[in-house]
Amino acid sequence: MADNTAITPENTPTPQEEHTADAEGQVAAATTPEAGQEQAAPGQTASTEDAPTQSAQVPAEPQPATAEAPAPAPAPAAPKPAKPKAIPSPAALAHKAPHVKAAPAAPTYSQEEIEKAEAFGRVDEQGNVFVREGDQERQVGQFPNADAKEALNLYARRYLDLKEKLNLFASRLRSPKIKAHEIDESITSLKEETDKPEAVGDLAALRTQLDQLAEQGKARKDELAQARKDAMAKAIKERTAIVEKAEELAASLGDSTNWRSTADKFRSLFEQWQQHQRTTIRIDKADADALWKRFSSARTTFNQARRKWAQQRDAQRSETKRIKEEIIAEADQIKDSTDWGPTSHQFNELMDRWKQAGRAGRQDDDALWARFRQAADVFFNARQADRDKTSVNERENLTKKEALVAKAEALLPVKDTKAAKQARQELAKIQEEWDAIGFVPRDDVRRIEGRMDAVDRQIKAVEDAAWNQSDPEADARVSSFEQQLATQLEDLDRRIAAEQDPAKRQELEAEKATKEQWMNAVR
Repeated sequence: MADNTAITPENTPTPQEEHTADAEGQVAAATTPEAGQEQAAPGQTASTEDAPTQSAQVPAEPQPATAEAPAPAPAPAAPKPAKPKAIPSPAALAHKAPHVKAAPAAPTYSQEEIEKAEAFGRVDEQGNVFVREGDQERQVGQFPNADAKEALNLYARRYLDLKEKLNLFASRLRSPKIKAHEIDESITSLKEETDKPEAVGDLAALRTQLDQLAEQGKARKDELAQARKDAMAKAIKERTAIVEKAEELAASLGDSTNWRSTADKFRSLFEQWQQHQRTTIRIDKADADALWKRFSSARTTFNQARRKWAQQRDAQRSETKRIKEEIIAEADQIKDSTDWGPTSHQFNELMDRWKQAGRAGRQDDDALWARFRQAADVFFNARQADRDKTSVNERENLTKKEALVAKAEALLPVKDTKAAKQARQELAKIQEEWDAIGFVPRDDVRRIEGRMDAVDRQIKAVEDAAWNQSDPEADARVSSFEQQLATQLEDLDRRIAAEQDPAKRQELEAEKATKEQWMNAVR
């Protein structure tokens, strides 16, 4: 029987097996022929025109005749009454019947095909079946106790079965999934079956068709070989591209390499390699081994470089951790200092060393920084608290000094030497109180000191003028000094008029008052 599978030695039945399988279900029993005689089992069911009318009983298979006498016909078996069909129970209906795979349907041949095949054979009176091959005849079997038509029908169907196998193989050749070894095995099997088949038909045409299929099979094998060669070249090219990417990554390793990202890229390339193995043609072992050696070498280069980098990183982190531990120890030693200026500089230096030390790993860095920050906070919080306290005191001191400078300015103007002497004495007392008060805010130091100095200069100007009047050489210098004072007073007038800052204007006015005192003294 023809089927839809490949024609291979494993799935191609022999003619005898096929005949035996065809006979099952059509005869009640079969007897084994004697030695030297061939069993002629009935073939496929004949067409409606040739099949004998069937009765209630099934006829037994005709027995082959011996050389001495024909075999007796078997006695017909008595028909058995049909058993009534049992009605299934609801429980039986509840269970699903097991699925039985249906056998492939036997090929059906037209009456025209059968008659064309039968034209190449004949049956003699003894039931011997012959096939004509060119000018000669060859006996292919024996079918005694049957008419010639039935015998020829059986052997013609065998021929058509062989032809169907060839047609099936021709169709199989066009399949993209066929393998070269299947072609060779199928042709070998078909040659054996068509060498001297026990069949009636145009055997020469059958062998010619097989020769043509053999040529087609050879061409198909060449196509498969070329396709395999092309697929192999493509697979090698694709896998080589994966290897080259891995080698490029291995060659690009350096101090600036992102090791995590590069590891992800190598992992992706390895997954591509595995996917390529699963989904493409199998590469020859020599080429596959050479490519894998290159790919593995690139991965080994990366792994060794990353391991070396990790060792260096760990060593560097250990050294960084040691340095930062030392910095923290120094910070703990000075955190309680009240020597604000020098200690602030020390903390700034420790911070610079901390930045230069590098990183010790995120987890360690966070813990070390928290310890260093804690020591620094102790010092800087204490310094800020002291500054806040000092600021309050300095503002109080400023109020006191502003009261004293107002008291000093009340001593002016000084008109003569006696008044200057008394003003000097009062100013000395005020100066003693001034020095005892202490610091004022930095922004007010220059302004408040300038006012006090202006009072001192005016008193001193009167004192100097009195001394100059008693100096014999003073007269010689009066005229020149008076001219200088006049010029300086004019310049001060211009500067005071242009000055916008009240504090600086007040200083200029104090200087002008002093020079005017000098001018009065000179005159």
